[in-house]
Amino acid sequence: LYTEVGEDQAHEAVTAAWDAGIRYFDTAPHYGLGLAERRLGAALRTRPRTEYTLSTKVGRRLEPAGRTGDGTGDDLAAGFAVPATHRRVWDFTADGIRRTLEASLDRLGLDRVDIAYLHDPDDHAGAAFREGYPALERLRDEGLVGAIGAGMNQSALLTRFVHDTDVDVVLCAGRHTLLDHSALTDLLPAALARGVSVVVGGAFNSGLLADPRPGATYDYTQAPPALVERALRLRETARAHGITLRAAALSHCAAHPAVASVLIGARSAAEVRDCAEQYAVPVPASFWRELREKGLLPREEPV
Repeated sequence: LYTEVGEDQAHEAVTAAWDAGIRYFDTAPHYGLGLAERRLGAALRTRPRTEYTLSTKVGRRLEPAGRTGDGTGDDLAAGFAVPATHRRVWDFTADGIRRTLEASLDRLGLDRVDIAYLHDPDDHAGAAFREGYPALERLRDEGLVGAIGAGMNQSALLTRFVHDTDVDVVLCAGRHTLLDHSALTDLLPAALARGVSVVVGGAFNSGLLADPRPGATYDYTQAPPALVERALRLRETARAHGITLRAAALSHCAAHPAVASVLIGARSAAEVRDCAEQYAVPVPASFWRELREKGLLPREEPV
């Protein structure tokens, strides 16, 4: 994302995750125009298939760029420092969902995935509910997918999936963090009541909670000054309690009883090891109390 990651660097990151005890890996065709799937599949090829969980996503179908261009240039407009060999086509039709999953299986070198998410159906809700979700149900029945759900950067539509479908799991990115508590009021209680697992992504809000400073990213763009100031206050409080803001951010994401897993986006073995170490740090109750006293944490937030 944003800057190039080499083959060796990517492989070392996956190896570091495995060595740290991490056994859930998430990817998507969207990430690097299929490169993330190919690299993840290659890095896991020698690992026992029953010992890890892998998820990918459907809804963005990849087509060769040669159909509309010469395939030159890069994909930085979409955020990825990879050659623009393909283009993304939104496709939540039943045929599109199946074709997208089959292409993902080919890139991953697998005959099934453990989880498939409808990816960012924000502007395609009608098609996602009408065709995409039933298509995932059929793929689950056929055994090509173990569990099904939706993955988004908002909580409202995910809450609708929880209420109106038989999803097994949803992936909510950036809406259950120390800077954004919106999932606390709709998605998390709904998932808990319905027995739907929640995977939390974007624990650091795409960077600001990992390294708060002017110019840091928040939700894939430059963070506004007010949020930078809030993140700096969070870091100052964390340091006063002998922990890092990263440890606090990860602990917060994992604390809600509806949350089954927390995703981190690491680009190197060092970042993987750091996240694993920070996740294991006990966060003192006094830290959470101070955040509440300062108005930096909702009082109803379970920690």
